[in-house]
Amino acid sequence: MKAIILAAGIGNRLGDHAANQPKSLLEFEGKSLLKRHIEILSANHIEEITIVTGYESELIMEHLEGQTMTINYIYNDRYTDGSIISLGCARPIILNEAEFILMDADVLYDQEMIRRLVTTSIDNCLLLDRDFIPGDEPVKICVDKNGRINEFRKHIADNLDYTMQGESVGFFKFNNQIGQSLLERIDDYLAKGENKTPYEEAIRDLLLKDASQFGYEDVTGVPWIEIDFPEDIERAQKEIIPALSPINH
Repeated sequence: MKAIILAAGIGNRLGDHAANQPKSLLEFEGKSLLKRHIEILSANHIEEITIVTGYESELIMEHLEGQTMTINYIYNDRYTDGSIISLGCARPIILNEAEFILMDADVLYDQEMIRRLVTTSIDNCLLLDRDFIPGDEPVKICVDKNGRINEFRKHIADNLDYTMQGESVGFFKFNNQIGQSLLERIDDYLAKGENKTPYEEAIRDLLLKDASQFGYEDVTGVPWIEIDFPEDIERAQKEIIPALSPINH
């Protein structure tokens, strides 16, 4: 199985904490988010990683020089134009792999997250955390009374009928069939000039069209945090790092 890591963004919301480098290079206890990704993916038998880069891509390549894991780089020269373009850049992997893992680069997490994705029997799997702070920022997953996902986005309609809601971790496992459909949706958005649409909307379209193709793993209680704001860095250092299990190589 191969993994795609989206690491093209600028990370403007971190301000000076980003130090003019991609936020995937932020270090916690002396190790960058990207190097943690690689260690965890390698420990879970992922054979190859493709990193979609953009902002200061040379820094990422220099930082990861000498890694034993096979790493491919795809440069998105339109990295300021939206995450859906970055995902579309990974077309060769999405089209040719029987299954693949898709990951946002700006997440600090316990290795259990990847273990769940690698070992799950669900062909097209999202990770759902029920313990989250409501608001406009989290991408939410809603599950209906039949156990199927019936919504996936930041803003949930007031009249939506669901029995459970959680936050998406930003990691997914998809099979080739859904991967191809995902690329078709991306192409549709780009053809309409809607490149600012978050890539999650393309996934949402497929979910709402046929929820039976998808499922989720409930990872409530597994430590993780998405790094978007300075306060996320502080919480990561104080709460998440101490809770992480050692990476099994």
